[in-house]
Amino acid sequence: MSTQAPTFTQPLQSVVALEGSAATFEAQVSGSPVPEVSWFRDGQVLSAAALPGAQISFSDGRAVLRIPAVTAAHSGRFSVRATNGAGQATSTAELLVTAETAPPNFLQRLQSLTVRQGSQVRLDVRVTGIPTPVVKFYREGAEIQSSADFRIIQEGDLYSLLIAEAFPEDSGTYSVNATNSSGRATSTAELLVQGEEAVPAKKTKTVVSTSQISQARQTRVEKRVETSFQAAAMMEMQVEGGVVIQELAHKTPPRVPPKPTSKSPTPPSLVAKVAAGRQQSPSPVRHVKAPTPTPVR
Repeated sequence: MSTQAPTFTQPLQSVVALEGSAATFEAQVSGSPVPEVSWFRDGQVLSAAALPGAQISFSDGRAVLRIPAVTAAHSGRFSVRATNGAGQATSTAELLVTAETAPPNFLQRLQSLTVRQGSQVRLDVRVTGIPTPVVKFYREGAEIQSSADFRIIQEGDLYSLLIAEAFPEDSGTYSVNATNSSGRATSTAELLVQGEEAVPAKKTKTVVSTSQISQARQTRVEKRVETSFQAAAMMEMQVEGGVVIQELAHKTPPRVPPKPTSKSPTPPSLVAKVAAGRQQSPSPVRHVKAPTPTPVR
């Protein structure tokens, strides 16, 4: 069996108590084997004779010292020592007994938070009062008990609720109640835990290959060239007694390479057919008779 020296997971906290009221010191300690616990006041071991009516207990790692009715003579420094075969540890705090009273007062109130799922959450308050107020945390009106998932810790007048890993179901209204014999105070805030957002589906794109784009462009160029030459060949003008074909000056049409997928030769254009027709059918020649001379008388 492994051994572990004592460690205070929750040390003693100082107490301000009203004269005649009860004062309680508490500490949580761990260690293996289970340590033995001793209490001290101003460096002297506490005994029944030195502190009549004091109640001391130790169970499940929780060490408690309770004084039912304190007087000004009880003020001082109190310590608890835990010892086992692996070592020892000590925690110390102050007891102040006063005749004055003051209701609980929040020096720092709860703050609303918005966090992501899985985050660690810490809700803090600072509260004072005479006697020292009893502080409790609530969620939606239900008291929160300290556990591995929800830890409540105190450091002087700072009280904290620690949530180890927050989930959306932890969202809600959280409150802190501080109470003593002089009054009560409450602080409230909202906690929103956002769940993981769904990842939007990616939009699909239509991919067109370079060869497909080139082929489409080539087809459009061929159609434009053929249309322009057909229009030029069909322009005719009629003059009295005959038909004259108006030859328009034009630029040599650009050479368009054949389609990659076509194996048949390109048919001759309409302009070539018209030119061939002109060579085979020369224009007719008119024979005009000379005028008959009028006889001279």
